[in-house]
Amino acid sequence: MRSARRRPEVAATRTGPPPPAVWLRWLPVCYVAAVLILEPLTPVDWPVSFLLVALPLVTAFAHGPAVVAGATLFAIVLEGVLAGTPCCAGRPVGYLWDRHYVADYVCTALVGALGTILAAHRIHRERTLADVRFVAEIAQRVLLRPLPQRIGNLLLESLYLSAAAEARIGGDLYEAVPTAFGVRLLIGDVRGKGLLAVETAAALLGAFREAAHDEPDLAALAHRMERSMTRRARHLGGGETGERFITAVFAEIPADGRLVRVVNCGHPPPLLIRADEVRELDSGRSGPPLNLGMLLTEPHRVDSYPFRPGEQLLLYTDGVTETRDAAGTFYPLARRLRSFGPLAPHELLERLHQDLLEYSHDHVQDDTAALAACLLADDGTPASDRP
Repeated sequence: MRSARRRPEVAATRTGPPPPAVWLRWLPVCYVAAVLILEPLTPVDWPVSFLLVALPLVTAFAHGPAVVAGATLFAIVLEGVLAGTPCCAGRPVGYLWDRHYVADYVCTALVGALGTILAAHRIHRERTLADVRFVAEIAQRVLLRPLPQRIGNLLLESLYLSAAAEARIGGDLYEAVPTAFGVRLLIGDVRGKGLLAVETAAALLGAFREAAHDEPDLAALAHRMERSMTRRARHLGGGETGERFITAVFAEIPADGRLVRVVNCGHPPPLLIRADEVRELDSGRSGPPLNLGMLLTEPHRVDSYPFRPGEQLLLYTDGVTETRDAAGTFYPLARRLRSFGPLAPHELLERLHQDLLEYSHDHVQDDTAALAACLLADDGTPASDRP
């Protein structure tokens, strides 16, 4: 199962390749046992012990070269013992040095050599993959740094789930920045995949972290992000400049107000979660995605909504709502959230994470990101913790 919960701010460490499954480690023993059980039950001159030729390859699935070499030697010795035992499998005399059995010993040795090489190659690939995962973890800590659990009177929690478990990072992004104008939130989804999407996400996050402190108006902040992404697309050049866009939502929660301001740039609308309802914050006036500003005929619109203590704001990418079940039905986010009941941000995203995996049968098709912000009640606790 993929892990997507919020990571603590600790140094990343190399953990090495994961250990093989227990059943794989015991598979060679079970294979030998099966051969020994079948041998006396097969009254023919060509004994089942010939199946031991595959033991080195069976061992190579979960063990290293030294163990595979040992299993090869064991297989050859056991083949000789079974071949040289009279009356084994109904034979009146032993056939230890019969040419067929000698050929079997030679084949086992050759397969053992190949299995040893295969095991060494597998371990090398596993170590390489572990190094790649380590680098990806470091990259994600830089790109999507862990959010503080609390900023002022807000509790925050984030979720990131990559569709490619080995990749760990993609084009979905989120950020929360405390400023003199309040806490400013961003969630976005870069069109496309691969390194270009990651680079674009990094550029947008860097620009947002800087501009969030300078622009007093949320619409001006969104416009500045538009200019920044347009410049980057032109700098990259190519014939797809107009297709390199990012859907995004900018939100602002003032420190001295009980409201939330939202600018939507072609992104799924945020959800306001209350004790008795889940409301979609969609005014129907969403602007175009970033880098498609030429389609905008008027300034970005800022929509304001009441945001009372104990309520939560959920920002998410379309990887959540486009998750499908076995029948191809999209994930009904608002309805599922209503069934969860009141939860603190951490429990909410943990529940959402597990529910997405169960709904899709652990087959998430797209990167998924979510950001939850809960306004603390007057007594300093979230609504879910109050009696």
